[in-house]
Amino acid sequence: MTKAHTVRTLVDEWSSIDKLMADLSAEQWAAPTSLPGWSVQDNVAHIVGTELSLAGQQAPKNPAVRDLPYVHNDIGAMNECWVQWMREQSPAEVHRRFREITATRAEALTAMSEEDFNAPSWTPAGQATYARFMRIRVFDCWMHEQDIREAVGIPGNESGSCAELSIDEITAALGYIVGKKAQAPQGSSVTFDLTGPVSRQIHVLLDGRAAVVDSLPGAATATLSIPSTLFTRVAGGRLPAEAGFAGATLKGDKDLASRVVSALRFTI
Repeated sequence: MTKAHTVRTLVDEWSSIDKLMADLSAEQWAAPTSLPGWSVQDNVAHIVGTELSLAGQQAPKNPAVRDLPYVHNDIGAMNECWVQWMREQSPAEVHRRFREITATRAEALTAMSEEDFNAPSWTPAGQATYARFMRIRVFDCWMHEQDIREAVGIPGNESGSCAELSIDEITAALGYIVGKKAQAPQGSSVTFDLTGPVSRQIHVLLDGRAAVVDSLPGAATATLSIPSTLFTRVAGGRLPAEAGFAGATLKGDKDLASRVVSALRFTI
């Protein structure tokens, strides 16, 4: 994926969130989301805080966030510090901050050289490249947009480049999910049949190490047919595995398919 495509997709994602926020009422800004302790405004504040951090600003200090039951690690604590800092601000102020920092970041990313963009970097998924970090940013922002849309009952942006790239990020974890978490046996295979709004088939084969492959040598051992939006909500930990079972059709080895659904959550 080119730098231009990644940056354009991230900027498009920010634009989609911006347009969504423009029409929200005060009550909608305060609506709770599927993320523990976070309102719609908190989701936006989290995005703002992350981009401020990437622009070089230190997160506010707030040791008390470590006592919150849903803060499990250093990243979660930093996120919560930004959220708490913006919690007393008005929705209009948080929206203004969002527009300001995303414009600044878009300009910086556009100006970045290809060499710097593809340079080694820490990412939330481990050591990789800055380019990978920005693809993860698309995924994170898109997931939070869907958190907001779910909370206020305004579905949208469930297909297109932002959704496609976000599903790419989940796809990168499926070998680990199927092979390690679901304990699929050697020689087995699993097909994820996403039925839309993003339609695609993703195959995982256990041949030594579990890996995503372009095609299988035969019929999949187990197949999960599931709407793409539901797939992302379960994988992102926004909905429990039970919702995945209710919305998916399991074929073949249903015990293996059930273990995969139960193991699907992978976000920190």
